[in-house]
Amino acid sequence: MKKINGGITAPKGFVAAGMHCGIRNNQDKKDLALLYSEVPCQAAAVYTQNKVYGAPIAVTRKNIADGMAQAMICNSGNANTCNADGVEKAEKMCSMAAEALHIQPSDLIVASTGVIGQTLDLTPIAKGISALVPMLSKEGHQDAVEAIMTTDTKPKQEAYQTNIGGKTVTIGAMAKGSGMIHPNMATMLGFLTTDCCITVEMLQKALKYAVDDTFNMVSVDGDTSTNDMVSIMANGLAENPVIDCENEDFKTFLMVVKEICTMMAKQIAGDGEGATKLMECHVSHAPDTKLAKAIAKSVITSSLTKAAMFGADANWGRILCAIGYTEGAFAVDTIAVSISSDKGRIDVCKNGAGIAFDEDKAKEILLQEEVHIDIDMQQGDAAATAWGCDLTYDYVKINGDYRT
Repeated sequence: MKKINGGITAPKGFVAAGMHCGIRNNQDKKDLALLYSEVPCQAAAVYTQNKVYGAPIAVTRKNIADGMAQAMICNSGNANTCNADGVEKAEKMCSMAAEALHIQPSDLIVASTGVIGQTLDLTPIAKGISALVPMLSKEGHQDAVEAIMTTDTKPKQEAYQTNIGGKTVTIGAMAKGSGMIHPNMATMLGFLTTDCCITVEMLQKALKYAVDDTFNMVSVDGDTSTNDMVSIMANGLAENPVIDCENEDFKTFLMVVKEICTMMAKQIAGDGEGATKLMECHVSHAPDTKLAKAIAKSVITSSLTKAAMFGADANWGRILCAIGYTEGAFAVDTIAVSISSDKGRIDVCKNGAGIAFDEDKAKEILLQEEVHIDIDMQQGDAAATAWGCDLTYDYVKINGDYRT
């Protein structure tokens, strides 16, 4: 597996573009992205678990029910959610893009992100699509990733190559997410592309496996979004032997998909609204994987723990508290907790009780941009990792007037 440049356009046959079309008032903010494959793709997706979901979710579900797609269109600045005409608008976005690309509207993945409950004006999108199609290129991945951002402070994209069946297979990705992020697939937007030759059944399985251990292990603020999804398109241009079962080629493909999703998940967590640091919680030696995941999520979701991380306060009692209210059967008197960063590592709890430690050293560790919380349950062989961020004053400022 080798990391390369290019994001979503790194795989063969994919081009992209992004621009400011006028949905957002700030002309310096791009707000419309387009992704296109020169040949039809196998397509799969996973969606938000929120019962209130955006119109683009409904339309994308319908469009890729046959397992096929050839393009993706996404706007930022307006979520197209809780609108009476939302589905009509999402379908119209697909038909306008399809006409410009000379493909079928049902071959479009459509997504929107931004403010909920405001009517989406299609006039700027119509003009934007006409301008975007001639702009499609291998270099367009940077503009596209910028166009899907909302409160993100930095673009998030990755690309990797691997060898499958003697052929070079490439997987690219871009994602957005900063607030309204909480586990249960996946409360953000993620778009993956690959030139791998794989059946839609195996593609969906690989995406689900990867998302469960990566995007579903991220929480910024405990709020599950209405709009967000992760999709993947595979156009087969790598010409590897088709992956149609869970063989060694599938395991290789899954390994790369999981790695790229892990990198995206960490970038989203670290770029949480107002965040100053990435929190990673690793749970080891738990009775089972389900419990390990639940404990890791509980800790990175705890507002008190997140606030302590912001203040660089090694208040390990908050971590134990978050472990303790996790649903499931486990003992407390074997648990050990340590914190670490590139400034070192320090134990703060053993056998479920506090121990003496150097507070100054602990503060130095917690002042870094990436902080690790390691929890050893000493009760089994299962493990899990979750990612989050600290809770800061700026989070309240950003969300206090997000709509206005």
